[in-house]
Amino acid sequence: MSLCITNIGQLVTLAGPARPRAYKELSQLAIVEDGLLLIDDGRIVAAGSNAELRPQVPEDAAIIDAEGRCVTPGFVDAHTHLVFAGNRAAEFEQRIAGVTYQQIAAAGGGILRTVELTRAASEDDLLSAARRHRDWMLRSGTTTLEAKSGYGLDRETELKMLRVIARLKKEGPVFVVSTLLAAHTVPPEFALRRDEYVHFVADELIPEVAEAGLAQYCDAFCDDHAFTVNEARIVLAAARRHGLGLRIHAEQFRPGTGAELAAELGAATADHLESATDDALLALLAAKVQPVLLPGSVFALSRANYPPARDMVSLGLAIVLATDFNPGSSPVPSMPFMLSLACLQMRLSPAEALTAATINAAYSLSLGDSIGSLEPGKQADFLIHEFTDYRELAYFVAAPNRPRVFIAGKEAIM
Repeated sequence: MSLCITNIGQLVTLAGPARPRAYKELSQLAIVEDGLLLIDDGRIVAAGSNAELRPQVPEDAAIIDAEGRCVTPGFVDAHTHLVFAGNRAAEFEQRIAGVTYQQIAAAGGGILRTVELTRAASEDDLLSAARRHRDWMLRSGTTTLEAKSGYGLDRETELKMLRVIARLKKEGPVFVVSTLLAAHTVPPEFALRRDEYVHFVADELIPEVAEAGLAQYCDAFCDDHAFTVNEARIVLAAARRHGLGLRIHAEQFRPGTGAELAAELGAATADHLESATDDALLALLAAKVQPVLLPGSVFALSRANYPPARDMVSLGLAIVLATDFNPGSSPVPSMPFMLSLACLQMRLSPAEALTAATINAAYSLSLGDSIGSLEPGKQADFLIHEFTDYRELAYFVAAPNRPRVFIAGKEAIM
């Protein structure tokens, strides 16, 4: 049966070129006033003005009155650590008291604390926790998300996490893209045998994961307390040989930690980039690597060095905005809050932030042809917001906005 969304005060289609948006395109939202959205079999048939499209609405179509509100594409969260056990609330208190992220990690906390809890959890317990996290995101308008492993750091738990992600994808309604992040940090049992762990990931785990189809991407954390550039190169080159797409945590705490490697290997994304230099950004631009900006982790770590987003826009990089939701450095599941941070702390306009959180994020996951904008032929993932102007998404900071969420034309009832 056809579905018609009518009486849309502001229909934000993001219609445009079939590629990631850069420069001024980031601000071109292709807004239709007094809009109408026509959907059939979960896909968009037409998106335009009510006056032009109303005659095309089938007589038996189901009608939803948007009551003059704003409609946008669903959010695409392209960087999350969705699956984990427990929490790190004690470290939250430590950071408030002035202990740094690096000091906590050096004392055996941080990622390794979550590894301990996740290894001990059953697959069903992890699935239950992940559903809760996913539902937080869904309620704020996330319709597609990327989810990483990385809190196992051994064969059994990494595979367990990836199976949980596969189960979440199968049950829906949120579409989930899976990423192997076994190169998150060195597990304690390999502390004196780093090379052995790197080669275990590259030579044993990656081939097994790729053959089983448990991940679409492979990620590596390149940093002083994680993996060196050369170690990350070994892991990501192996992933590329086995047909996985590449993503990398790069330049979060200091320059020279991964951005140029992302360019060298032709990664889909380089994520974080708080410390990226102009030369690193130019290398990403030349290699068409999309930067994924994660202001939630800067905010939650009480730091001030947000990624140089305005420089990236000026250079022509097709930026992406994501939550980095995780139990330590960014326990922040809300994409609307990311829009607010992007505008207030990185000086993006609301339009640029929305583009980075939808169509550009979709392209970073190789999904730009099917989601991320409201155009004929694409899957009907959209939000009917409580307000009438898209700018209110960023303007009302942390507002309890509860949009009506539609995925493939069906309302996600929560």
